[in-house]
Amino acid sequence: MYDPTVARLTYRALLGRRRALILGALPLLLIGISVVVRGLAGADDQTASDLLGGLALATMVPIIGVIAGTGAIGPEIDDGSVVYLLSKPVKRPTIIFTKLIVAIAVTMVFSALPTFIAGLILNGNGQQIAVAYTVAALVASIAYAAIFLLLGTVSRHAVVFGLVYALVWEALFGSLVSGARTLSVQQWALAVAQKVAGGDLVTSDVTLPTATVLLAVVTVLATWYAGQKLRSLTLAGEE
Repeated sequence: MYDPTVARLTYRALLGRRRALILGALPLLLIGISVVVRGLAGADDQTASDLLGGLALATMVPIIGVIAGTGAIGPEIDDGSVVYLLSKPVKRPTIIFTKLIVAIAVTMVFSALPTFIAGLILNGNGQQIAVAYTVAALVASIAYAAIFLLLGTVSRHAVVFGLVYALVWEALFGSLVSGARTLSVQQWALAVAQKVAGGDLVTSDVTLPTATVLLAVVTVLATWYAGQKLRSLTLAGEE
C-alpha cells in the first residue's frame, strides 16, 4: 500500500522552494507571536490556550493541511503529469495511500511541531497545554490531509474550496454556530486535547467517543473515495 518512488516524488513536489516557504510562514508567525505574547503577558495558561486554540489549531493547521493535501496530487492532475504516474504498474489505491501518508507527515511537521514549541514558549507546558494542543494538531493533521487530498483529486479548484472550508467553515461558523461545531475537524481534535489536558482550559462541543469515530470515518471515507476517483480518472484517460 506504500510506494517509495511515489512518496519521494510527492515529497519533492511538496517541499519545493516556493511551497516550503509558504508552509514555513505560518509556523514562524505563530512562534514569533508566542515570543511577543510571553514577553508582554508572562506565562499565563489561559493566554496560552487561547492563542494555541485560536491561531494554531483553528487557523494554521487547516491551512497547512490545505497546502499539503491538495499539493500532494492537485498540481499533477492540473498539468497532466498524473498520466505518467498512472501509466506505471502501481495500484491506484496505493498511489492515494502513499500521497496521504506524505501529506499527513508534512502537515504534522509544519503544524504539530511549531504548536509544541509555541506552547513551551507561552507557558512551559503548564497544565499540559502544549502537549494537549500538539496532540490535537497531530490528530487534525490526519483528517485534514485526507479531506484536502480528496479535494485535490476531484476538483481543479481544490485550494480555493479548501481555504473556504478552513477559514469560513472551521474558523468562522465553527466558532459562531453551535450546530456546525459537531461537523468540525477542529472540534474533534479539541475533544482529544481536552482529554489530554484534563482541565477546564481546553474544551470541545463534541464528546471524545463521537470525535474519535468521526475522525476515523471521515479519514477512511475520504481516502477510499479519492482512490475511486483516481481509478475513474484513469479509465476516462484510457478511453
